[in-house]
Amino acid sequence: MSQSLGESPLSTVSPPESILSGPVRSKVLFVKPEWIDYNGHLNVAWYEVLFGLGIGAIFKVIGLGENYRAERNKSLFAVEAHLSYVREIGPEDTVVVDNQLLDHDLKRLRLFQTLVHAEKGHIVATREMMQLHIDMETRKTAPFPDDILARITACAEAHAGLPVPKQAGRSIAIPRG
Repeated sequence: MSQSLGESPLSTVSPPESILSGPVRSKVLFVKPEWIDYNGHLNVAWYEVLFGLGIGAIFKVIGLGENYRAERNKSLFAVEAHLSYVREIGPEDTVVVDNQLLDHDLKRLRLFQTLVHAEKGHIVATREMMQLHIDMETRKTAPFPDDILARITACAEAHAGLPVPKQAGRSIAIPRG
């Protein structure tokens, strides 16, 4: 079961265990009519937008929300992503993003996101991505601060009990023979 998350300020306190009992769920997001392509469904570019809007939910839980960059002059940069399209969505559909922390180290996060139709409950798309922690002054990778690493570790420990999504770790290939 996914957990919804409201706004939470940057804190050095570990996130409540109740928030981490499942993937961290975004607020409901709306598909805009102008995002629909000539095939009558959501254009591929807008899936990235929806995933990008939804990732903020887990960033807030681990203390990397919008205030983090302003307060610490550090941020996260995406360096790799794998998006899989599962089902079409159309104009005026609503979705949520479930965010699961699969792995981390001192400078990286490996996240898995599932785009879910908010009303019907089916999976629309998935995205696995790697994020790097960046010092914005040097524009180079930097270790997470101890308080943030503690929150990331708490989230990782809670998510370690979740099933690893079957799409995680996939690569693109055409099977032969």
